[in-house]
Amino acid sequence: MTKKRKRQEDFQKVKLKVGKKKPKLENATDTTFKTKAIQIPEQLKEDGVLPTQNRKLNIKDLLSQMHHYSPGVKHNALLGLKELLSQYPFVIDAHLSSIISEVAAVFTDKDSSVRGAAVHLLQFLASKIRAEQIAPFFPLVSAHLSSAMTHISEGIQEDSLKVLDVLLEAYPALLTDRSVILLKNFVELISHQQLSKRLKSRDKLSWMLSVNPNRRVTSQQWRLNVLTRLKKFLQAVVDGSSNTEDEGLQEQKDDSHSVRNPLCISWKLHANNQQHIQLFDSGGLRPKINSSFRLRSLTSVMDSAEKGLSSAENLKGFIEIIIPLLIECWIEASPAQSAPILGNLLESESQQLMQQVLTIIHLLWKLTKRHDETYKMELWLRMNYLVDFKHHFMRHFPYSLQDTVKHKKKDPCKSNRNCMKSSNNIDHLLLNLTLCDIMVSLASTSTLQTDSGWLDMIRKFVTDTLQDGSKLNSKQVNRLLGVTWRLMQIQQNKVATEPLIKAVYTLYQQRNLLFPVRTLLLKFFSSVYQKEDLRTQRIRSRSKVLSRWLAGLPQQLALLGLRNPELSNQLIDIIHSAASRSNKELLQSLQATAARIYDPLEGTLVLLPAEAQRRLVQLVYFLPCLPASLLACLSRCCIMGRMSSDLAATLIGILHMRSSFAGWKCQVQDNSVSDVDYFSFLFSTLIGFSREELTSLQGIRGKPHISQTQLSPIRLYLTDLDQFLHHWAVTEVICHSLSTIPSQSQCFDILQTGICKYLVGLVVIPDSTAGSVLCAINKLLDQACIISENLHRFLASCCYSLLYFLLTIDREDAEHLQKRDMLWRSCISALALLPRLLRLMLQSLQVSRICREELPVVAQLLRLLMQHGQLRSHMITNEFLVQQIIKDIMTLKSGEVQEQWLTDLHYCFNIYLASHPQTPGPINTVY
Repeated sequence: MTKKRKRQEDFQKVKLKVGKKKPKLENATDTTFKTKAIQIPEQLKEDGVLPTQNRKLNIKDLLSQMHHYSPGVKHNALLGLKELLSQYPFVIDAHLSSIISEVAAVFTDKDSSVRGAAVHLLQFLASKIRAEQIAPFFPLVSAHLSSAMTHISEGIQEDSLKVLDVLLEAYPALLTDRSVILLKNFVELISHQQLSKRLKSRDKLSWMLSVNPNRRVTSQQWRLNVLTRLKKFLQAVVDGSSNTEDEGLQEQKDDSHSVRNPLCISWKLHANNQQHIQLFDSGGLRPKINSSFRLRSLTSVMDSAEKGLSSAENLKGFIEIIIPLLIECWIEASPAQSAPILGNLLESESQQLMQQVLTIIHLLWKLTKRHDETYKMELWLRMNYLVDFKHHFMRHFPYSLQDTVKHKKKDPCKSNRNCMKSSNNIDHLLLNLTLCDIMVSLASTSTLQTDSGWLDMIRKFVTDTLQDGSKLNSKQVNRLLGVTWRLMQIQQNKVATEPLIKAVYTLYQQRNLLFPVRTLLLKFFSSVYQKEDLRTQRIRSRSKVLSRWLAGLPQQLALLGLRNPELSNQLIDIIHSAASRSNKELLQSLQATAARIYDPLEGTLVLLPAEAQRRLVQLVYFLPCLPASLLACLSRCCIMGRMSSDLAATLIGILHMRSSFAGWKCQVQDNSVSDVDYFSFLFSTLIGFSREELTSLQGIRGKPHISQTQLSPIRLYLTDLDQFLHHWAVTEVICHSLSTIPSQSQCFDILQTGICKYLVGLVVIPDSTAGSVLCAINKLLDQACIISENLHRFLASCCYSLLYFLLTIDREDAEHLQKRDMLWRSCISALALLPRLLRLMLQSLQVSRICREELPVVAQLLRLLMQHGQLRSHMITNEFLVQQIIKDIMTLKSGEVQEQWLTDLHYCFNIYLASHPQTPGPINTVY
């Protein structure tokens, strides 16, 4: 055998036999596996019941079609989504993320119909989704919007503005958080960067307006569309600022760099008396913290891009870019470029563009005032842009609108040269006022001589507009007054300010002014008055126009009544402010109009709500004189129930402080309230009814209004519960005022005289009046008081009539049951203080004159009087009278079965009177 064969034997091939399996290799891998089915019935069940629209497509089907290549399929999918979400709003919350991402993705779709359907769907979704729901997904929406705004296609750019409108309307705060990116997009929509060798060496590239002939609209119209959205965006930024303020009149503040006069205090003058001195920071709501440390705001830890326009650096950068572009837009639309022969007449489209330009600048100016170093920012703006503004903006000032002549019926508004709205709803006055507002913000007292030329133009325009007599809306008046205020701040001498105040007063005197306009004018005059009043007495020079305006306010308040409660509140606040400063003209006018304001039937006091009533009541304190006629009106206001008892108590307290009994250490105003008139007011208010009302009550007979007994000549008129409780609350205040008068005996004599003159002899008396008289007697009575016999008999009759009424109240009469405790205490206190009163009442109980139905009431009254601890000694003194009354009752009931009430009466008499206990305890009687 050869060597080759021997080597082959080492690697012999295994021969397999037919029909047998191949043996497994030693390194073979086991590839067997087992499977089990997974069943998810709940998911399958839910999938089967997803809501569908008319085409039987559910939310998943519609969202998947959004990726289809066909514009028609995507358009139908968007329409189907709107249909489905309209029918099943709950689907929005379940698939919000997918819906937002898919809708935002088609902002840049090539087909215009798809983009239009996306805008409509987004507008629908905005009304259904809250801001906090969409906030997590808003960065994605903003990114797609930015992509659409910077897209190369003109149609996508135009539709991006529609998307921006929807988002600005629904989610302004979320959109303004990304202001840096969006503002750059706005700039790129109307301009492009200049690329030249000359500009490449500069640090900042300049921008210039771009012209695209492929657009469907003119370049000017396109810029107008973009600037309109930019204005809305900046307005949202302004509104979203932390210290947002309204424009115009609400911005009436002193210049930030103006220095207020310090408050000089000589501590030596206050050291002897150890007087406490409390300082207030301008009476404002924010406390003044004198500290060298300053808290860092959250925006200071952010990146410059994240701060947006809240960063002064970012704001300056954007102003440097946008202002030159806005000036270029202005130059294209200005009268010199459009129609030189028309002078300062503007076409409607040009006027709209110019209005947007000025409004954007005005909003940027407002944002500059939100920063800490406002004065430096104003200097920077003046240094960089005043020359251009004077040259371009003030060149053709003031501007007016050229209207197309149409052969129609003559409009009365057209005859007025200052009719502010044109046929296409353009406000050219607002254009001029916005320009004035921008320009005057660049002026100050230090630059008055330099700027006198164009400031005189603005001052003349403002004065002429105010005195023109045309009807102005609130927006125009707000801007107009803002400019007027700024002009008064720049030049504060009376020669310059008086014509402006007079012009505003001319507008104020117009009839049928709108409520917002009237409100703005009131705020303006109030601000002017307060600022004028802050001046020291040495340099104060009162404006005659302002004094005339103040003097007319009380009359306006009386005429206004309830027609406009909000305006009445504003008038009251201004009157109160001026009255507290002792303004002579206003106090004289208020004194002359007081009778109409405080008329108890149709006066302003009883017509206005409670808060306004409180302010009017406080004004009583400042009235120079309080005659008897006015006090009579105030008394009727207190007792008629048309103002609360607490407010009536406040009024009574104010009159007490104005009287000679207030205990002032210093001398009060002479003849402000005479003692006779003050007592007349207190007595009339205590009685609670006028003489005419008491006279009319004398003819009322029978139930349910009259409580009558045969043993008393006085019948009670039962007042309503609300009237009774109000009268009783006022009575307690009157009694307190009477008790503070030093000479109680003389005060009691006056009260006794009034009761005998006006009440004694009446047959019908209100229950509240009877109780009030007893309450006052209890409060004023002392040992030095001498009560006449007539008053004794009158009070005895009142006591028995009241007690009879209390004992005969039906338990189901819940209204009168609430009177019981108050009237019972008054009667018992009077009987305990005046033994003679109790004896007269017992002597009047002649049971032989009454019917048998009243006998149980008399018996119950005697039993309660005997059981009462305060009356025990007086009842023992009158034991013979009580015994005689009981005998008379027994005589009338002789021969009949003795009833329980008679048994109880005998028992009480034997227990409390027959045994004569020496030390009776205070027994509280429950009747």
